[in-house]
Amino acid sequence: MLKQRVITALVLVTIMFGALAAPGAWPFALVSLALFAAGAWEWGRLNQAPDAMAVTMGVVFALVGAGAFAGELQAPARLSALWWATALAWLGGGALVLRRGPASWPRWPGALRRLLGLLLLWSAWLALVHARSVGINFMLSMLCLVWMADIAAYFGGRAFGRRKLAPSISPGKSWEGVWSGVIGVLLLAVGWVALDRAFALDGPSLYTRLVAALGWPLAAAALVGLCALSIVGDLFESLVKRAAGAKDSSRLLPGHGGVLDRVDALLPVMPASLALAGLGAGLGAGWWAR
Repeated sequence: MLKQRVITALVLVTIMFGALAAPGAWPFALVSLALFAAGAWEWGRLNQAPDAMAVTMGVVFALVGAGAFAGELQAPARLSALWWATALAWLGGGALVLRRGPASWPRWPGALRRLLGLLLLWSAWLALVHARSVGINFMLSMLCLVWMADIAAYFGGRAFGRRKLAPSISPGKSWEGVWSGVIGVLLLAVGWVALDRAFALDGPSLYTRLVAALGWPLAAAALVGLCALSIVGDLFESLVKRAAGAKDSSRLLPGHGGVLDRVDALLPVMPASLALAGLGAGLGAGWWAR
């Protein structure tokens, strides 16, 4: 299992960094679109879509994304509204769904559940590609926030975990793990801001933008909020899988499960990061830049 995980991770990293290193934004946009289209297929299967419908969901997602890219969308104002709307939807809707628990999820109409997943995946993919056009440093700082929160929460939970966070959804998560993740992200932010100041990178990171726009106290509060959203995304996918009786979203990624298992915590964080960073100036520049 460990060998499978390592090999799969190396292949994914090679593909993604190869796409990032390529000139322009389109290679990364298309590679990430393929991954998110696979996530759309997984979402359909987890929400009782027949096989043909689940495949159709993935194909339509890919075609609409490719069409949007070919059309070279230039709508920073509408995108800003989308980031805020998505973040607020995750805050309100995520809290409501998690509060009601796994048993309530299948009671929602199937068509509504499938459409909701497609919309959340769509906004997250748009946010990821937009972050790439803002700058690789910005995008990586956003992704690393979620990875640091997850890694620090894992080790903090194992070492200190006592109080369960959501036992009916994910019994392994604890409040001690949550706060370990927050501390890890705040330390990461301090280090990344120092890195931005020391080196001439391709643009400021998420952390530097937040500090410039809000100051350290409010920036720290914003980062705590992003950590909370990463947990909501993780728990939401766990709830959907538990309601479906599935351990993994699929077996597309040997040793890792499915695409949704890898991006669940990122889904709310990416649009919310762009919404918060957009409080500063200039996030509209470079959209779909080639």
